[in-house]
Formats: sequence, C-alpha cells, structure tokens
Amino acid sequence: MSNTMRVLLAEDDRNLGNILKSYLEAKGFETTLCINGEEAFNAYKKENFDFCIVDVMMPVKDGFTLAKEIRSMDKKIPILFLTAKSLPEDKLKGFEVGGDDYLTKPFSMEELLARMKAITRRTDQNEKGEKDNFYTIGRYLFDFNRQILSFKGKEHKLTSKEADLLHLLCENKNDVLDRSYALNKIWFDDSYFNARSMDVYIAKLRKYLKNDPDVELLNVHGVGFKLIAK
Repeated sequence: MSNTMRVLLAEDDRNLGNILKSYLEAKGFETTLCINGEEAFNAYKKENFDFCIVDVMMPVKDGFTLAKEIRSMDKKIPILFLTAKSLPEDKLKGFEVGGDDYLTKPFSMEELLARMKAITRRTDQNEKGEKDNFYTIGRYLFDFNRQILSFKGKEHKLTSKEADLLHLLCENKNDVLDRSYALNKIWFDDSYFNARSMDVYIAKLRKYLKNDPDVELLNVHGVGFKLIAK
C-alpha cells in the first residue's frame, strides 16, 4: 500500500477516533477524522480520499447512509465498516450498500491494518490486471479491469466485489463455479455469513444481466453457480 494513501475516518467515539487516527498516521496514512456522517460526507466532497473507514452507529447521519452516498459518487473507493454489533443482518446491510469489509469492535490495530491491506490488494489487482480482461456474456461486454458491464453501449459501473464475482463466473462460463472456492477467493473464508452475503451479490448480478434473455445465472443446489451464455 502506498504511504501517501489518504483515509477518511468517520467515528463518533472521539477517544477511539483519535487512537485510530494516530495509529494510521504512524503507519504513513494521511487521515481525516470526522465525528458524524454528515461531517464525513462534507469532507469527502471537498477532498480526494483513497480509503474510507466508517463507523455504523453515528449521530446526524449513520454509516450505512454515508456509505450509500459515497457509493453514489464513487463505485470503487474501498469502504470498511466498524461496528459494535456482529449481527448477520447488519453485516448484510453493510455489503448491500457497497461496503467491502466489516470489522466488529473491539478489534486490534493489526487486524484493522490487515483488512485494509487485503481490500486494497484486491482493488489494486483489479485496476492493474496483467492483461486486458474483456469478456463477452451474450450481448454484454464485461471489462474487468475497469469494472464496467456494458449492454448496447450503456455502461454500468460495478463495485469491487461485484466485479470479482462476475470475473470468476466468466472464467467458468457454462461450467459450475464452486461456492466454497468463490467465497475463499473473494471473501477469504466460506463462513455461513459470507455465503449469505455472496447470495446478495449473485442476486445483484442476475438483475444486471436480465436484459439478455439468453444469459442465465443459475444456482446449482449444494454446489455453486453457473453462468450460461454464448
């Protein structure tokens, strides 16, 4: 990760926020601390950031709303949620609004840094891909490096996880993509919660691909998924 990475940190607990800010700055990250979602969104609109760390429970504007607003402006910037809750419903909601990962309090600074590295490594690989990763999916064109799915000239920008999952499906087009393999490749473990999260993304991809009746994204019960297309 670049030492010049600029981090937007939205955390209403001032003590924790200051500790995280000090730690990140000691690791070489330029960090802007905001104490509520409204303040964070205003900072986001004024400055260029490379990474967002967002607490879910914040006054004025909560983390999910903030993430949704950021995602409406930028599909690619990594968003890591912090939460005191570990309920699957909250985590699923976090992924649905475009979060890349989730960290439950209390957590160690080393774990925070490891999650940040994993997310940025994944997004860097998407951007720098060693080859032009273009795929035809029926009448769709998928540009993996740019995370763009096109249909009849109309472009749709995918999030990192959407692009990663569609990439795996394209690599296994007309064959079964093993659920456990996909979970370990993209989510780094195949827990029940991550499996539910992946189902949310499959549903999103199915919706994006619905304009071509010859394209099908099937659930193969107990095994995985199958992208059927020419």
